[in-house]
Amino acid sequence: SLVRAHLEFTGSAVAEGLLKRWPQSLSEFARIFPVDLMKVATELMAAGKPSVFLTIDDYMPQMGSLPKTSTRKPSKSQKSALRSNAATPTSEVDIEDISSIFLKGSRPKKILEEELGQVMRGNRGFMTLDRAELPKRPEEERIEDFLEISAPKDEQTVRTQAARCMDCGTPFCHQSVTTKSGCPLGNLIPEWNQLVTQNRWHEAFKRLMKTNNFPEFTGRVCPAPCEGACVLAIIDDAVAIKSVELSIIDKAYEMGWMRPFPPQTRTGRKVAIVGSGPAGLAAADQLNKMGHSVTVYERADRIGGLMMYGVPNMKTDKVDVVQRRVEIMRQEGVNFVCGHAGNIGSHGDGLGMAPSAQQLQDDNDAVLLSVGATVGRDMQSVPGRECQGVHMAMDYLTLNTKALLDGGKVGKGWRQWWGTGNNDPTAPRPIDANGKVVVVIGGGDTGNDCIGTAVRHGAKRVINLELMPQSPEQRAGGNPWPHWPLIMRTDYGHQEAKLLNGDGDCREFSVSTKEFVGDENGNLTGLRLVSVRWDNVNGQMRMVEIPGSEKVIPADLVFLALGFTGPEHPLGEAFGVELDKVGNYRALYQNVEADFRTANPKVFAAGDCRRGQSLGVWGLR
Repeated sequence: SLVRAHLEFTGSAVAEGLLKRWPQSLSEFARIFPVDLMKVATELMAAGKPSVFLTIDDYMPQMGSLPKTSTRKPSKSQKSALRSNAATPTSEVDIEDISSIFLKGSRPKKILEEELGQVMRGNRGFMTLDRAELPKRPEEERIEDFLEISAPKDEQTVRTQAARCMDCGTPFCHQSVTTKSGCPLGNLIPEWNQLVTQNRWHEAFKRLMKTNNFPEFTGRVCPAPCEGACVLAIIDDAVAIKSVELSIIDKAYEMGWMRPFPPQTRTGRKVAIVGSGPAGLAAADQLNKMGHSVTVYERADRIGGLMMYGVPNMKTDKVDVVQRRVEIMRQEGVNFVCGHAGNIGSHGDGLGMAPSAQQLQDDNDAVLLSVGATVGRDMQSVPGRECQGVHMAMDYLTLNTKALLDGGKVGKGWRQWWGTGNNDPTAPRPIDANGKVVVVIGGGDTGNDCIGTAVRHGAKRVINLELMPQSPEQRAGGNPWPHWPLIMRTDYGHQEAKLLNGDGDCREFSVSTKEFVGDENGNLTGLRLVSVRWDNVNGQMRMVEIPGSEKVIPADLVFLALGFTGPEHPLGEAFGVELDKVGNYRALYQNVEADFRTANPKVFAAGDCRRGQSLGVWGLR
């Protein structure tokens, strides 16, 4: 009745189509019933009282009963104008006909300057343009080296994509309405999208830097929760926000806008920062801009933490991106201490070794711990874990990147120089996957990076095992917008592994490892697996092994990419820091002045060591 009345009063083509497909189209509707109203109705029915609800027909106006705005007959001139308006298509779009405009895949992804101007004037790019991300080099080409996978950018395409921004009155993309949605940094996304569309790149760069200390990092490695919260994503593909962000900062470097700006005055206060990942570098950058004297301590031989050794070179170049940005900070006055001298512990002798925790506190006005969540989740309880060939994923990635940087070559021919620059005989050797069957356990970013690295090493085959079932292609009912969409994704490593697997997907879902199988010498030869299903038991998901599904697959190397359990505790103990209930450094986080302060009033904690394993962009916040 409701749809039929809608057709009668509006002539809606959508309503007409629904009625033609009735009752099949009934499944396209959702019935919303307020909880409180349902409760009242249930109580009335239980008491035997008549229903308080009217039928839908009781609310329907009758044809001819709609109020008239005027009883005066139109004049001849008015009749002529009405006929003219009826014959001329209106420029406004009826909301009922909107579905005929959003034909994904049939709209242009790049338009020329004249067309772009027309789109800007009407702010209709979200209706007339298709999404396009920054291009990548072909898989066959990029697996031969460790250069960044991205291909050269087309500036006009980027401007076209920025024009898809709806300039929402309430943009969910640039605010974290929940911890599962939007940009944690509050990036002013609609503003710099508009500036890019207008070819005002320098102004876009200035707007971007107001909220983000390191867009050259987030533009490369952030999964873009902003895009998951894009309002356009409710009915169409999200705006390619991450691509626009990276294009802005790369343009800034190209034009020389990104350069050192040392503070004009110093406050005389000193701050020591332990750890040089995203959180440590962001804090150093902010504190230095305020005029404080900042020293960053890093136990690795190069500054960058996660961005240096956790993320492989093909995702973020270590020299042209990470070290370039660190060098700007150095020229702005930030002091960096690496290696043994930066490995802060409980003991220090002042003879080239790192200062102790107490010395660091005595010599500085404040100390910030930003050491990340570096303790990887292991599989020690699985039989055969001690087999030679089972490694933590981060060990594999770190040693590979160090070998590349020590050798000084990341392009074609990298293997000839791989690890040759390291003269320390006690240093661990990189793990080589060349010619081996590689199994990666874990389906996150770290697992994908292991896949891509193994393919470049020349692995014989790569298999990716995931305990959880395969994600749906579209959002599930319990995963509403604007939360991050938990959907099936294919990343660069998965694409590249197809070259080794006969174009087949390297991933296998809903499998559990029962045993690491080894030979008589303790060398890994395979894995014993069992398929599982997930049952909902009293509101909780419970894993159940499927009888008769056990199998053994061959494997020469296994990399465990199972996430991280938290920070290393001895360092926190040295500084008198307490732990929270999950083992992170306990520090306030309530949007008050004492935020990030630990139980030691002189020591603060930020990033993953306080929050737990998370995205790099949360570390910047």
